[in-house]
Amino acid sequence: MKMNSSKISLRPFELSDVDDFMLMVGDDRAMRFTRWNTFTSKEDALMQLKNVCMVHPWCRSICLDDRSVGLISVRPASGDDRCRAEIGYGLAVDYWGQGITTIAVKMALPIVFKEMPYLLRIQALVDPENKASQRVLEKVGFIKEGLLRNYTFHKGVIRDVIFYGFLSTDSILD
Repeated sequence: MKMNSSKISLRPFELSDVDDFMLMVGDDRAMRFTRWNTFTSKEDALMQLKNVCMVHPWCRSICLDDRSVGLISVRPASGDDRCRAEIGYGLAVDYWGQGITTIAVKMALPIVFKEMPYLLRIQALVDPENKASQRVLEKVGFIKEGLLRNYTFHKGVIRDVIFYGFLSTDSILD
C-alpha cells in the first residue's frame, strides 16, 4: 500500500511524544538493527528523548498526521571529515511496509543538505539482513558502495555492513 506523502512530516521531538516513541523503542523487532537496546520503561524512553533525540545535531520525529511513528537522524562528522554525515532511521512496527520511511528519507535529504551546505555526502551502514532498510535507501537513490566485512560490534556480535552513499549532487528518485 502506497502512503499519501501529505500525511507525513518531519519535526523536532517533543516530550509529549514519549508514549508514541515507546511504541518503537520498546519493541525488540524495531530495535533489532539499531544501536539502541530495547527500552523497558517509559522513564528511560523519556530520558532518551530529552538527552539524546532533542539535543542531537539533526534528529526528527517521523510523523503520520503529526503523530510520532519513528525517527530519522543525520549525524555530521567533524574535522577533516565534516563533508560527510551518517543517516539512520527507525519506525514503529505497526507502520512498516507502508512506504513511510522512504518518504521520510526523501523529505530529509534536501533539508539536511540545505541546513548543512558543507556536506557533500550522506552515508548509511546497513546490516546485510536488514533488507527493508536496503530497499528504502535504493528507492531514494542511495548507491550501494560495498560490503565492509567484520566492520562493527553490534549487540555482542561482530557484523558485516553494507555501505551506501548519497552525494549532494545526486538526484532523489521518484
